[in-house]
Amino acid sequence: MESCACSAISPIRKALTQRSSLRLAAENTDCGLRANCVLPGVIDTPANRRDMPDADTSGWTSPEKIADVLLFLASDASAAVNGASIPV
Repeated sequence: MESCACSAISPIRKALTQRSSLRLAAENTDCGLRANCVLPGVIDTPANRRDMPDADTSGWTSPEKIADVLLFLASDASAAVNGASIPV
């Protein structure tokens, strides 16, 4: 797999997103807004399998597992969760 310039940007973009989520959570607690950050690893998609044919896919996350976390965060069951960074 060849490296590209965008691979250096990805962790920076993720860190900024995570930081923004924490700030939103801290600044909006009083008005009932919750903000959390979902941190998926490599997502098991046909495109990723095609683009990385020799990769070990055993640790890849299915879109369904990410959706499960998002559904939980959108539910009343996660009412106490705010400002969390959740690796999936």
